[in-house]
Amino acid sequence: MDKNLPISVLEDLGKEAKIIITTHHKPDADAMGSSLGLKNFLLKLGYNPIVITPTDYAPFLHWMKGDEDVIEYEGAEAKADELILDADVVFCLDFNDLKRINEMGLVVERSNAIKVMVDHHRLPVGFDDYRYWTIDTSSTAELIYDLIHDWGKAEAIDKDIASCLYAGISSDTGGFKHGNTSSSTHLAVAELIQKGADNTDITDKLLDNFSENRTRLIGYSIYEKLEIFPEYRTALITLTREELERFKVKTGDTEGLVNYGLSIEGVIFAALIIDRTVMVKMSLRSKGDFPCNEVAAQYFGGGGHRNASGGASKDTLEGTINTFKKALVEYKDKLWAED
Repeated sequence: MDKNLPISVLEDLGKEAKIIITTHHKPDADAMGSSLGLKNFLLKLGYNPIVITPTDYAPFLHWMKGDEDVIEYEGAEAKADELILDADVVFCLDFNDLKRINEMGLVVERSNAIKVMVDHHRLPVGFDDYRYWTIDTSSTAELIYDLIHDWGKAEAIDKDIASCLYAGISSDTGGFKHGNTSSSTHLAVAELIQKGADNTDITDKLLDNFSENRTRLIGYSIYEKLEIFPEYRTALITLTREELERFKVKTGDTEGLVNYGLSIEGVIFAALIIDRTVMVKMSLRSKGDFPCNEVAAQYFGGGGHRNASGGASKDTLEGTINTFKKALVEYKDKLWAED
């Protein structure tokens, strides 16, 4: 645990400080919830931060306060580069390696701004000047909640801030069912609800707001593409480029799809492997002590949390699937270790 981030980092610069907040490629609810939660908090303190995302993000995340002012780097590179290079502080949320923000990472690296990392993933690379980091907290949104309290500014949390942070925490804990959910997590969301976060409405926006195409994709994936390997306690869903085109898949449409495999009785390891335009991407999920992040790191140049990780492959979809199946053979003992 390393929570070396005094509020003086900002106070010494004054209210005119040029602050950028960014997060990882294809940001999810935790990424956007923590980014916009921090932005709205800093606005309450009298600062004027700007959120820049490396790419677009799912439509069901656009309800958060401050979303209308977010700059997407792709398509606005010149403007974003100027802002980053001119910044006094760059907050890097929910990632710990500049590679996770694509080409924008090179610009952040060049910037003379103070770089602040707030993150809960393993093995930070160390590009930061200050960090608020631990792997023992559910989400980056919960870390922002903790940071606000550590700075003695809890009274600044209003409905908008609370809603953003609740969304991030709820999403990254899988609706409070994952092993990263602690008593501290529940205490945090209890306060956020007291501050005005409407948990029912937020859950509806995140989970019950699917497009028709996304709903049909989920049904197709479960019925036609789900494979079960009982000897390895594993479920696998794969999608081709043609299938993505068939269902007109947009950013966010495959979010959570991997979890359907993990919900099957007897399955403790699930994978979603998708043939994207440039690379084959994958999401891995597991239960208990099975380290899906080890599989991601060893075979697919990825990583993440023990029970939630991802990776990529430059191989064909078929080749990537074969590699995944070989990994199952290598990890068979660990897949049955709990028994």
